[in-house]
Amino acid sequence: MLIPIEMKKYMLIFCLIIPGTVFSQDIELARTILDTLSSKAMWGRGYTKNGIDKAANYIDGKFEAYGLKPMSGNTFKQPFSIPVNTFPGDMEVKINGKQLIPGKEFIIMPESTGKTVSSKLLQRDSAVFIAAADRILVSLKDKLTWSVSNQVADYTGIDILKGSVENPSTIELNATNEFINHFETANVCGIVPGTMQPDSMIVITAHYDHLGGMGKDTYFPGANDNGSGISLLLNLAKHYAANPAPYTMAFICFAAEEAGLWGSKHFTEQPLLDLARIRFLINFDMVGTGETGVTVVNATQHPTEFECLNQINDAHHYLPEINARGKAANSDHHFFSEKGVPAFFMYTTGGSKAYHDVYDLPGNLPLTAYNNLFKLIIDFNNKLMK
Repeated sequence: MLIPIEMKKYMLIFCLIIPGTVFSQDIELARTILDTLSSKAMWGRGYTKNGIDKAANYIDGKFEAYGLKPMSGNTFKQPFSIPVNTFPGDMEVKINGKQLIPGKEFIIMPESTGKTVSSKLLQRDSAVFIAAADRILVSLKDKLTWSVSNQVADYTGIDILKGSVENPSTIELNATNEFINHFETANVCGIVPGTMQPDSMIVITAHYDHLGGMGKDTYFPGANDNGSGISLLLNLAKHYAANPAPYTMAFICFAAEEAGLWGSKHFTEQPLLDLARIRFLINFDMVGTGETGVTVVNATQHPTEFECLNQINDAHHYLPEINARGKAANSDHHFFSEKGVPAFFMYTTGGSKAYHDVYDLPGNLPLTAYNNLFKLIIDFNNKLMK
């Protein structure tokens, strides 16, 4: 939708009179949160070794320490369950007699069933090899990226990084899986009541889960995806707890995003707050870079708010660029948008290319845009509450 020139002029004037915040994000706190969430102790914030539970308890403790209030009842947690295929035990692969390194030279396809077997491989095409009788599929890949499956298949698939082996002809496999039909997890939800219009709300969201572990020795740290988003959310929660806003500020950390947006779907189906009273929702996912700016999903759905976001940025030069993207069902904003809640999903661009792999480490994230993205969001929220 095009915005008339006269309207744009008044919007610019209105946005520019917003006083710039004197607060900045605590980068030291951001790093500490990022390091903790990406640590071996959290085991990829997934479905083995209690990784996702440890992460939820960590966030719960932060909300309490900052002085947030539960969104409903006397707990920050909103429990639910999902089906998930897990790999808690052995994870060994030899190709042509060579032992491959899990995560770096091979990954198991997330829907795979566990298996211990030695088989000959037959080539089907330039990148696919099979052992039909043993239901084994081997695929050569340029890059290894893992995910989470809600079901288990009747085969075992192995992705192998190209160059790790030449002409796969035999495979020795020892892998175990455990399918959990009702894996218990929880969203973590807190609020800072508004000082003037507490029934109106701005909601900040991010998912705290990641991929977890693949076997007993390999985990996926998930620093950018989405330790970075939770780090930014917790910094904002701390800020608003110390500086309450006119509107109620709500903070939701979703579980099971990587498994298919289960946490946000559950929240929108059983909301702990009135969705109709949300003035705007901002979802952060992968905000640990920013050399080339930030992209805003749903920008075309909410042109007035996107225009103002850019005007604030132009006035203060917070970010190199704010790129517009249309509607997409690619993160936790989606089910809110489907319920009519105005929402942006923001992610930074440039920098580290690690994604769904073992290299998504906190040390690889420059946090280039963190301070200024924090300031931009504070100023934008101020505009929304006028």
